[in-house]
Amino acid sequence: MTLLPDPALARAARLACREGAARPTAGMAPGFTQCNMISLPRDWAWDFLLYAQRNPKPCPVLDVTDPGSHRTALASDADLRTDIPLYRIWRDGELVEETPDATAAWAEHPDLVTFLIGCSFTFETPLQQAGIEIRHISQGCNVPMFLTDRDCRPAGRLQGKMVVSMRPIPAARVAEAAMISGRTPAVHGAPVHIGAPEALGIADLARPDFGDPVEVRPGEVPVFWACGVTPQAAVMASKPPFAITHAPGYMFITDVPDTHWQV
Repeated sequence: MTLLPDPALARAARLACREGAARPTAGMAPGFTQCNMISLPRDWAWDFLLYAQRNPKPCPVLDVTDPGSHRTALASDADLRTDIPLYRIWRDGELVEETPDATAAWAEHPDLVTFLIGCSFTFETPLQQAGIEIRHISQGCNVPMFLTDRDCRPAGRLQGKMVVSMRPIPAARVAEAAMISGRTPAVHGAPVHIGAPEALGIADLARPDFGDPVEVRPGEVPVFWACGVTPQAAVMASKPPFAITHAPGYMFITDVPDTHWQV
């Protein structure tokens, strides 16, 4: 019988975020699903829902709120305005602010629709349980993320490139890592690319577009997964008048066990 993780871990992690623990959430509340977030005015919500449906690998939607709601079925006691450690505020496609509390920005648009999107942090626990090191956790930094040259399929007013996260994996264990992550398609699933970063338009692994660089050691292969920062690339490319997102690597921690998404 599989023992489920203690929900108190998830609640404690959200409380720490609410009280100002602004650090990347990789490794926090192990065993619980983490989510990317984007909130858009209702007028843009249908475009984004269609964008996510057409690009399910980088934008797997786990929940959508009613307009104006800051609650989610993924964690009934949570407040989406305060329970992410760091938010980004966007105006006309430009990043104008990062803040640990989005309450004031949220109040500007009472019709915001929030999308919670699967995150690859969710399959890091089973990778670690299999003995595969997650380098950004062991180095105590944020996961490296890169804007690729791969176009997402446009929808309505939204367009943009796909973002990927990268983890160095020993060459002999790449197939195993792909298999383990592939069991959770709702949180990006198997890698989209293995090796040869230049094939994704990535010039330098030491200079990620988001997050921090990590060491790639001899005998390791860079493995790339679709990333839930892709909606932020769409915001930058499509310039909606207003949006709130999580800061890359600073996720929303749910009460849903990772195992819920395994197939």
